[in-house]
Amino acid sequence: MTSKLRSGEVDFLFEAILELRDKEECYAFFEDICTVTELLALAQRATVAKMLRDKKTYMEIAEKTGASTATISRVNRALNYGSDGYNLIFDRLSGQEP
Repeated sequence: MTSKLRSGEVDFLFEAILELRDKEECYAFFEDICTVTELLALAQRATVAKMLRDKKTYMEIAEKTGASTATISRVNRALNYGSDGYNLIFDRLSGQEP
């Protein structure tokens, strides 16, 4: 993990997120902490990552999500060379990781 990201403020945010118990609490918290645009951008990136992992083409992804090729490329770089956060979550969601 990059030292540029690690801070007391980020730790506090992550601790707060880890206290959320269900989707409704997530909706309430993220509606307060993010703008609609910010939250939709995060959701779009997660969808793009899932579609890339499912071997969809850039064209298919752009058509379904409305994401730019720059966004798709950035997410693709994160999937292939990032901290493995997307894959960690997708594996857990699919039951492939304990």
